[in-house]
Amino acid sequence: MTILFISHRGRKKNMKLITLYLPETYIKALDQLVDERFYPNRAEAIRVAIRDMISVEVWRRKSVD
Repeated sequence: MTILFISHRGRKKNMKLITLYLPETYIKALDQLVDERFYPNRAEAIRVAIRDMISVEVWRRKSVD
């Protein structure tokens, strides 16, 4: 399934739906971030976390080379 997402800058991005299992503690922490309005929903919090993790890993690997 492909979902069309319009970013905050108005650009369209294709997004794919994935399903994953998370420990209950992660879900509770995500819900707390959403409840405290750090993120609008769980999906956005997960997207930001994945984006940041990828950025750090790519940066770290480039600094080793």
